Amino acid sequence: MTPAPDDLAPDPMPGVCRDCLSPVPPTERRCAACGSPRVLSHDELHHLAIAHLDCDAFYASIEKRDNPALTDKPVIIGGGKRGVVSTACYLARVYGVHSAMPMFKALKLCPDAVVIPPSMEKYSAVGREVRALMLELTPAVEPISIDEAFLDLTGTERLHRATPAQSLAGLARRIEREIGITVSIGLSFNKFLAKIASDLDKPRGFSVIGQAEALGFLRDKPVSLIWGVGRKTQARLEADGLHTIGALQRMNETDLARRYGSIGLRLARLARADDRRAVDPRGGAKSVSAETTLENDTADPQILKAILRKLSEQVSRRLRKADLAGVTVTLKLKTADFKTRTRSRQLPDPTRLADRIFTAGNRMLEREADGSRFRLIGIGISDFSDPRSADPPDLVDAGAAKRAAAEAAMDKIRDRFGTPAVETGLVLGEPVTSRNKGAKS
Repeated sequence: MTPAPDDLAPDPMPGVCRDCLSPVPPTERRCAACGSPRVLSHDELHHLAIAHLDCDAFYASIEKRDNPALTDKPVIIGGGKRGVVSTACYLARVYGVHSAMPMFKALKLCPDAVVIPPSMEKYSAVGREVRALMLELTPAVEPISIDEAFLDLTGTERLHRATPAQSLAGLARRIEREIGITVSIGLSFNKFLAKIASDLDKPRGFSVIGQAEALGFLRDKPVSLIWGVGRKTQARLEADGLHTIGALQRMNETDLARRYGSIGLRLARLARADDRRAVDPRGGAKSVSAETTLENDTADPQILKAILRKLSEQVSRRLRKADLAGVTVTLKLKTADFKTRTRSRQLPDPTRLADRIFTAGNRMLEREADGSRFRLIGIGISDFSDPRSADPPDLVDAGAAKRAAAEAAMDKIRDRFGTPAVETGLVLGEPVTSRNKGAKS
């Protein structure tokens, strides 16, 4: 348990060189062993155990790792003039390119960028490698998405003969050397501040927010920094004169709750650096989905149906690889005028089968096929439950077992020869799409 601020004396332990992991005296700014200026030092450095690890420009970093010719070039992961940016490398970000930006706008800002379609299977594999290294440090790893997670290293000092800070510095070095990408780490005494810290010094960052400095650090920050404060909540707070976290700190918790309801209580606590959420290894992905933006808007049900089948197969493969199964199928559509429709259907039993995912999604699609032209379609599974109870024998549908066996056989072929090696008849001949995006929960 983290000591109270009054109990925190200046840390007698030295800092850590992030390049060679040598101890560095608190007064030194450069490592005597290797000469590196990347020295990690903080009064509470060796008292803190909650961390947030975030891979730097994950998709783009993997592509640069696999193709060294891209090292000094701006890289955008996405595709098609009508798609959006999935990830931009830091060089492309200098030009103003960022995730979720329309591709045409990104290319106007950075016309020399190298655009690469996303390869979700490759990125997922690298994500699993990173997670495996995290789990060597602690079983308390809570995945947030494919490229980030919270870690709780409380009580690991005896096992690793190192403080959490030292272990995390070693982890960052291992990921860089063994996997070939870089990460940024935030270390603090709760999840809220650890997540903020990991964004302070990207890329290859390692930032610390201690308990003694937390309130002062937050005081002048905008309310939008608080987890869960989106544009609408931010606008409402600012309309009430609450522009900074310091303004929230000065308000009574009861008044905030009365004015804003349950979110008011959360605002009051997080503004005071009070985050009681534990790192939950079971808290990983909340959904698995796939979506694609079409090169041309379409109202053709057969085209949409073919794409939906392929997306369902992608979701099914990701579920099986992650050993997940869920009961809620969600269809996502975006019309030509950028209005989003989401429809959900709950199944009687959890599933990971493409056939069942597609069947549920297609029923919802048929109801939405009202002549509207769509520019995006997606399908996803959520509300995960025990995968051992997934897809029980169907006494009504005699062909269900055969289709399940066929899916398993297709998976084996794809694992051996690649995803395009085998396709269902419904998918063959589908139109080219500009983007396929894996879920980030």
